[in-house]
Amino acid sequence: MDFFVGVTDNNWFRFLAERRPDEVNFWRPSGMGFQRVPVGAPFLFKLHAPENYIVGGGFFARFIRLPLSLAWDTFGEKNGAASLSEVRRLVLRRRKDGELNPHIGCIILNEPFFLPEDQWIPAPSDWSKSIVVGKGYSTDSEIGARIWHRVTAALAVSKLLDSAGQRPLQLAEPEPVYGKAYLRRARLGQGMFRLQVMDAYQHRCAVTGEKAVPTLQAAHIKPYADSGPNRTENGLLLRADLHALFDHGYVTVTRDLHVEVSRRIKDEFDNGEEYYPLHGRSLHVLPEDQIERPGREFIDWHNEHVYQG
Repeated sequence: MDFFVGVTDNNWFRFLAERRPDEVNFWRPSGMGFQRVPVGAPFLFKLHAPENYIVGGGFFARFIRLPLSLAWDTFGEKNGAASLSEVRRLVLRRRKDGELNPHIGCIILNEPFFLPEDQWIPAPSDWSKSIVVGKGYSTDSEIGARIWHRVTAALAVSKLLDSAGQRPLQLAEPEPVYGKAYLRRARLGQGMFRLQVMDAYQHRCAVTGEKAVPTLQAAHIKPYADSGPNRTENGLLLRADLHALFDHGYVTVTRDLHVEVSRRIKDEFDNGEEYYPLHGRSLHVLPEDQIERPGREFIDWHNEHVYQG
């Protein structure tokens, strides 16, 4: 198994370790790409000297370049800071162009874990002071196997739970699952859900085809609060106003992927002229992958429990 050990900002780590989110954005101010390990592979955190230790990690979900403002809108405090202005300050301190909304490189990590200090692992024996980004390892090598053994042992000793506090993290798998198979199996966070839905719908509103990204939102068909999963087949990319109408039951989608608009908009608000022409139309945009299209069980749930008819 391949994995990566990334040089990690100490304050970023401590900020997130206090909050223990279900995903994190390990951002790079320069927008530099990342192709060191496959999706689903471990990505470990090694602090800067003098705290020269491996202190936690997560599972690589994807790399994407995003405008700083969109990275904040998508991940919020999971960027490792309390506000957009603080993230901007940290990014600009590491850039020389002075751009206020630069594109940054976002390494999205799923199910992060944070080791207690008494379980921190010293940097690998072959770690050089000249390494500024990180280093890849394999469990097929002696050093890689030793690192991974110590990580799993530290988790066992500290009995770390997953982000939902329900079960111990299971890192040692006989057959690791990578790529799309990992993303369909793993419990993804809200930020990854949004990115997955955005990609599936080609960054366009499913109903209208709107392309202005700041107006687009990833809607759950069955809400997350009602045990709706963060899966693309439980999502629709919608313009913000349509998202609100969908969540409140004034708009829905049928099994044959047609739009329905409730007469209650007119009855309750004496309005709706803009929306009624959408009634009966096929969705304007659909994912190319059939597996990512709206699932019938989620559509049925929305029509039975949310849509007002």
